[in-house]
Amino acid sequence: MKRAARWLKPWLLLLAAACHMAAAEGDGPWGRDYFPNTELVDQDGRHVRFFDDLIAGKVVAINFIFTGCSATCPAETARLRQVQKLLGDRVGKDLYFYSISIDPVADTPEVLKAYAERFHVGPGWRFLTGDFAAITELRQRLGLLDARIDPQNKSQHSLSLIIGNQATGQWMKVSPFENPYILADRLGNELHNWKLASAKPNSYADAPQLRTPSHGEQLFRTRCSACHSLGADANALRQAIGPDLAGVTQRRERAWLSRWLREPDRMLAEQDPIASALYQQFNQVAMPNMGLGETDVEALLTYLDNPLPPTAPAKPALQQASQ
Repeated sequence: MKRAARWLKPWLLLLAAACHMAAAEGDGPWGRDYFPNTELVDQDGRHVRFFDDLIAGKVVAINFIFTGCSATCPAETARLRQVQKLLGDRVGKDLYFYSISIDPVADTPEVLKAYAERFHVGPGWRFLTGDFAAITELRQRLGLLDARIDPQNKSQHSLSLIIGNQATGQWMKVSPFENPYILADRLGNELHNWKLASAKPNSYADAPQLRTPSHGEQLFRTRCSACHSLGADANALRQAIGPDLAGVTQRRERAWLSRWLREPDRMLAEQDPIASALYQQFNQVAMPNMGLGETDVEALLTYLDNPLPPTAPAKPALQQASQ
């Protein structure tokens, strides 16, 4: 029996390796037979195939945007940029970000490149365009296009993000507005089967003291912090997507701030002088309409009157070198 076990062990290892290779090559349930091998073009003009070049054997994050979006796309991109910064140089090595345009006629590679530069996007994140019908099929296969919605209606596009590991067949739909530390942990650790676990065990003694944030602070964290800081240093300000909000309630009239938070898109369309100046100053990244009501706006302004220092969550081990 022992001899048989010794004889079987190498064969089992070979079988496991073969199964892993088959999954990576696309023979599994979430392989080449499921995903279209759509031809796309990235912001640098490089032609790629969706399955062969972008996802086969990789851990990826995929969303659909269009650069003319004035509502949620800028906030989505800004939030994912936060996640990219948390993951550091692992993006482009261990995992990859892909933002695919649903308006390929307008979003040429040149337009996408300019859009990426406005958000200070780092290596490992591709912005892609291609044929509208092929991209529509891709949205359907990824579960990011409701069958009841006309794909031509860009304002109704899904706000979800698909993250997954093609080699293992593990895929999940998440919100791009998730806490960036949680999203980075899923991409950097969970989808890698925790192979890069921290060498230093976490201790409850090191855990921060928690307090219940106000409604205004919660709004700032979930709606504003992707683009705005509160009292950032000079280096952070140079990389900012929007203005630092420390002291903003003293610098601006409250009535102006209140309306700006409720309907920034309308104020930009009306060419409000302050709104237009901010738009030009910050690389023409439009302030998105977050759908805030009057109660939300007042809570947010009250928090900005006297913001408390945020309690940052413990950072998982995300930027370790590839193994």
